[in-house]
This record gives sequence, C-alpha cells and structure tokens, in this order.
Amino acid sequence: MVTSPVTPPTKIGAETTASRNEFGALVRLVRDEGLLERRYGYYAVKIALTALALAAGCLVFALLGDSWWQLITAVFFAAMFTQIAFLGHDAGHNQIFRTGPANDRLGRVLGGVVGISYGWWMGKHTRHHANPNHEDEDPDLDIPLLAFTRGQSRERSGLVRWTAKRQAALFFPLLLLEGLNLHWAGVEAAWRGEIAARRTEAVLLLVHAAGYLAAVFVVLSPPVAIAFIAVHQGLWGVYMGCSFAPGHKGMPTYVRETRPDFLTRQVLTSRNVRGGRGVDFALGGLNYQIEHHLFPGMPRANLRRAQPLVRAFCTERGIEYAECGLLTTYRHVLKHLHDVSAPLRAKGAA
Repeated sequence: MVTSPVTPPTKIGAETTASRNEFGALVRLVRDEGLLERRYGYYAVKIALTALALAAGCLVFALLGDSWWQLITAVFFAAMFTQIAFLGHDAGHNQIFRTGPANDRLGRVLGGVVGISYGWWMGKHTRHHANPNHEDEDPDLDIPLLAFTRGQSRERSGLVRWTAKRQAALFFPLLLLEGLNLHWAGVEAAWRGEIAARRTEAVLLLVHAAGYLAAVFVVLSPPVAIAFIAVHQGLWGVYMGCSFAPGHKGMPTYVRETRPDFLTRQVLTSRNVRGGRGVDFALGGLNYQIEHHLFPGMPRANLRRAQPLVRAFCTERGIEYAECGLLTTYRHVLKHLHDVSAPLRAKGAA
C-alpha cells in the first residue's frame, strides 16, 4: 500500500506516463467484476431515506417553533443539504440512471432543493474531471482568496494577497462562506444565461430562496432566524468544503507541456481517504477519489469494491497510489497551503 507523501511533488512530469492499453486493461478488469452496472435498488433506498430524513427534519422544525433549540436543527439541515448535494453529484456523473437526461432531471431537482444551480456545477465539475490539478484549466484551483501553487502566490495582490499569505490558518474559517458562494454562483450563472435549461434553473433557485426564507422567518423570530441561517449556511459550507478538498488539494499539479495520459493524470492528482463505511457515508463516496476519477460513472456503492482492484493495478505498474486517514489528509492540505504561500511571508515580501 502506498500512502500519500508528506510533501508530494509539486508537478507531474511527462515521464510518468502509462499507455492507453494499460487503462483499457483496468477497464476490462472492473467491468468483468460488474462494477460499472447501475445500482437502482441502492439509489432507490438512498433517495427514499434521504427524503424521509429531510421531511422528518422539516416536521421537527415546524413543531419546535420559535426556539433557540432550532440551532440544533440548523446543524441537521447542514448535514442534510450536503447529503442531497452528494446525490446531485452522483446524478451529474450518470451514476443513478442509465440515460443522461434522466440523471439531469433528477440533478436539477436536487440542486433546487439545496439552492445550487445544477447546470453551473456541471460545467465547472466537468472541466475539473478533464483537467484535475491542471494549473491553468482546473476551475477548482481558481479560487481567488487562496493560492494552490507558488505561481498563484506570486500573482496575488491586495486583500487576496493578505488572505493567501495566511491561507492555512484561514482555510476552515473561509469555508463558512462556501454555502453562500455556491448560492451566488448559481444565481450569476442563471442571470447571465451561462447554463442550459436557464429558465428551469432560475425558477428552481427562486422557489428555493422564497421557500427557505419564508419558512425561517415565519416560524422563527428575526434574531433566531438570522442565527439559524448563519449556522445552517456556514456549517453546510464547511461540510461541503471538507468533503471535496481532501481529494486533490496538496497533490501534484501539472501544466500543458507535461500533461500525462488519462490513467496517470487521474491517479497522481487524486488522494483517497481511508476509513470504514462511516467515512463512506460522511464523504459521499468522495473518499474513493482515485476510483471516482478513473470511473466517474461508477455508482457510489461500487467504489469500495473497486478500490483494492485499482490499488493493486497501480502498484503492479509502479504508479503511486496516494491514500491516508482523514485527519492526515487535512494536515496535508493545510501544510500544502502553508508551503505554497511561503514567498508571501518571506522577509521583505510586500
């Protein structure tokens, strides 16, 4: 077993390539195990239980009324929104139904429930999967308040330079704003017409905003309502960020000149998180980031079975397979953020 190095290489060199034939062999291995087949029963139960839990939470919210105990329900809804977003992620990768349109319809509904534009997210996430950790083409490396490479550190100025300089300490606090950022990015995309099904998504976002604010301010007094929104949206952002960041942050990056083949690109830029089924549930299957990037259409429930096959395949071919525990993962992320911002803290840096 190869674990994630404490200080991974900063770039992937073209010399670490593997042939298309090797990936084809891996595809056949996984397909022969039936791991690319749909899991309709799993998703039927998963969606039903998630909907039931959400409905139960709404009932408790209504019965509890105007009480500061509602801050506990805010924590619950933060977790529920993330679990619903995970299902939307699965739909976006065609993991649930066999056809794209069916997955897209479900994805838009799930996005509407939590107030995210499915079309905006699909565009962004598709570019990420095609170019994971590409310094110029991965949108997940283009976060203005942070710097993920030394080059980005040198380009930061003003307030962005201030936050990048302290980004390791500010990383988790900044995630408190991620929920609001997700809402606003969807609104902007719909307003500018940058997404397919623009009208449908705009209606879904408006219905979400109106229903959410009406429920909160009708049931709760203004002070409690504001506190509820702050806790709910803040913790939702933290949960989302803590679920997606471990997969790639702190792993090697590359540029166009050193772009490796698909197999090498997806494996070397990704990191798995070890753990039992509790981690599987908490991270929505994103803890199997390597397998997910190699087979994005593989149903979430099959990733656990695919993991030992992929790890053995990579080990046999000398392709580094990064894997570590959850807390260690966050240490890698924070250390990487601290290291790449070092030039900003150097003596004499403006």
